[in-house]
Amino acid sequence: MAWRDAKASKVRLLLFMASIILGIAAVVSIQLFSTNLKDNIQSQSKTLMGADYIIDTRQIPTERAQAIIDSLQPGASEVNFVSMVAFPKNGGTKLVKVQGMEGDFPFYGNINTEPAAAASNYQESGGALVDATLLLQYNIQPGDSIKIGQITLPIAGALKSMPGNSAVSSSVAPPVVIPYRFIAATELLQFGSRKEYQYFYKVSDTVNLKHLEDKIGPILDVESADLNTHTSTTRRLGKRYDNVGKFLNLAAFIALLLGCIGIASSVHIYIKEKLKPIAILKCMGASRLQSFLIFLIQIAGIGIIGGIIGSLLGIGLQAVFPYLLKDFLPFALEIKITAQPILIGVLLGLFMSVLFALLPLLRTWYVSPLDVLRVDENGSQEPKKVRFLVYGILLVFLFLFSFWLIKDALYALVFIIATVFTFTMLAAVALGFIKTIKRFFPKHWSFTMRQSLLNLFRPNNQTVVLVVAIGLGTFLISTLYFTKDILIAKTEVGQTEQNANIIILDVQPEQRDAVSKSITSKNLRVLSNIPLVTMRMQSIKGKLVNTLRQDSTRQIKGWILNHEFRTTYRDSLIASEELLEGEWRANLKPEEPVVISISDNLAFDANLTVGDPVVFNVQGVLMETTVGSIRKVDWSQIQLNFSIVFPAGVLEQAPQFNVLTTFVPDDASSAALQRDLVAKFPNVSIIDLRQIFTVVDNILDKVSWVINFMAFFSIFTGIIVLIGSVRTSKYQRIKESVLLRTLGAKNKQILQISAFEYLFLGLLGSLVGLLLALVSSLCLALFVFKEPFVPSPIPFLIFLPSITLLVLGIGLSNIQTVLRSSPLEVLRRES
Repeated sequence: MAWRDAKASKVRLLLFMASIILGIAAVVSIQLFSTNLKDNIQSQSKTLMGADYIIDTRQIPTERAQAIIDSLQPGASEVNFVSMVAFPKNGGTKLVKVQGMEGDFPFYGNINTEPAAAASNYQESGGALVDATLLLQYNIQPGDSIKIGQITLPIAGALKSMPGNSAVSSSVAPPVVIPYRFIAATELLQFGSRKEYQYFYKVSDTVNLKHLEDKIGPILDVESADLNTHTSTTRRLGKRYDNVGKFLNLAAFIALLLGCIGIASSVHIYIKEKLKPIAILKCMGASRLQSFLIFLIQIAGIGIIGGIIGSLLGIGLQAVFPYLLKDFLPFALEIKITAQPILIGVLLGLFMSVLFALLPLLRTWYVSPLDVLRVDENGSQEPKKVRFLVYGILLVFLFLFSFWLIKDALYALVFIIATVFTFTMLAAVALGFIKTIKRFFPKHWSFTMRQSLLNLFRPNNQTVVLVVAIGLGTFLISTLYFTKDILIAKTEVGQTEQNANIIILDVQPEQRDAVSKSITSKNLRVLSNIPLVTMRMQSIKGKLVNTLRQDSTRQIKGWILNHEFRTTYRDSLIASEELLEGEWRANLKPEEPVVISISDNLAFDANLTVGDPVVFNVQGVLMETTVGSIRKVDWSQIQLNFSIVFPAGVLEQAPQFNVLTTFVPDDASSAALQRDLVAKFPNVSIIDLRQIFTVVDNILDKVSWVINFMAFFSIFTGIIVLIGSVRTSKYQRIKESVLLRTLGAKNKQILQISAFEYLFLGLLGSLVGLLLALVSSLCLALFVFKEPFVPSPIPFLIFLPSITLLVLGIGLSNIQTVLRSSPLEVLRRES
């Protein structure tokens, strides 16, 4: 019976199946991708690092740290720092990451260069390996030269890839690898220069890296050094990409959820049309169980077939993710097909279909044989207890499924609550709209307008289902679009002469006036001249930092104890700062106690309040200070912000260097200034914020593309649900339209009635979805990103009319058979 009935209703059942296929495809593709990603990270962890473990420090190693480093016998070492380089061939300049390499690195993986031989002979030949993209940008070839500080080296080859370097960091500061022996000759490592020393080790498989990390790590930590093994790198990478996987899983879950809503709504209409045949079957002796199983078998079959098709589609789709995320992955992803995600897809198709169709299916259980004579909107209703039990089962299943996807009970609970709230709001708006029309029905409108409004609350209406489906789809894509705007807005800097777009770092005191003159000689203004003094904390609230490092019960974050702070001194707050506690001191006299101002995040991590004493080690000189005030700092603003600020009159005589900023109006002015400064002052580093913003915008565009690609699953599934729901209502609307034609209605009138009905539904659903997206985006902007929210007009100008027209088009396609054929012919065909 299930097979016979399915053959008679195959078009509608295929629409039910389409509702769930895309959701299953999204889940399977992402699960398969996540499995491959974890396997690749595990198998390639040594290749990613290039060694078994690394010891690194951001200062010259202490005597004790150097003794540990030497005793473990490193196979290679490196010092790296950021600096400006120049290309004598065409005068081009660029901020790069200089890596002075010594030894046979990498031990695992390869340095990929063009020509290939450059990777193995650049140290002997005394050449430089320069980022391949950088060479293309400046039209430089291997064999040309590069000027690094005070030395000029031949370019041995183009560097395509190297263990330890990521695509994102290389886009900001491209790598330039040179032999270690040339570092001193560059004269770039001066006071205040940021640098990192790394020592690479290769060990046998019998060495227990976890034991080594536990034993040596704490000792190195006291000496301001770190030990990182390839296994710890694997854990960090796994956690980083777990967040990506959680987002992708949630996007897939939304797509699947939309498909399930489509199943539930379509089966609801389908079963309502079957109530009379079911009542007839019961008159002929069919039991409750038999009539229930007929349609349960149909839905289960749909779920299994949809799961199989969705799984096969997911296998094809998951191959797209490595292409989408290639700029964020530090290795080439190898794809393997496993059976587990496919099995999950098939089981998901079965369980989700049956669970979400369970409520309308229960109506078949409660159909009475007497309903042959009295099937109506309120007949054959299941008891409320049964209905609430089904709702409870659905919520528990959704919670368990989302918990399985994102591995966090709290996030899963919040997600389910947010989803239920969104659905509730959409349904409440639809029901409120129906009641409003009933109460304030426009009796004096035209016949066609009144008929279209009546269709919104007549028996078998689809107002609630369609408003929820349309509204949720619009809500998702609009929220994603608004969020992207907020993220991009956080990186924007107004291009005015009051905002610096060139930052000049590591300017020594004796160079300060000369650098300023070089800037002003090009008709540019020095916007700021900020002194920087480096120091470390010696003691906090009377406790020595070395003692606190050994204290496992301390309430101070570890980074505070090892951090080298860049501090400054000035007599006023700046635009990105707001005083929270204490009193701001602008100047201090020579004999007065030193009071400082700290940022709120530093106060929290160091467990400091106003009045607490802190002793700093300023280049070997101890300075006693007291916390005088706590500031709130807006770190999102692209400018120099500081955790610690001293008042004027304290640090003027301390060893220091300066940071100067200026504004350049165009590329030509920027290039001319950089060429001049690099030629005169090789040690300074220049950051062109316009280049940084270009990189950030490109990254955000790629992230946005990935987000929108995933949103495609949800939106397209929503469209499939919409088509299924609207097309299913066709069978009710056809009979009404035929009756109207029989009574003398013209094709134009029938067309207008349907057009107005679906126009109302499309406009209401998309408008409510947009308004909910506005509210959610406003909350994100205020509470998460802490940014002002200026909504884009694009969703109102494009999404709103597009979705409304889509609904209108699908609705009008439903009645084409009525318009083209006679009433009797249509009724015979549909029966």
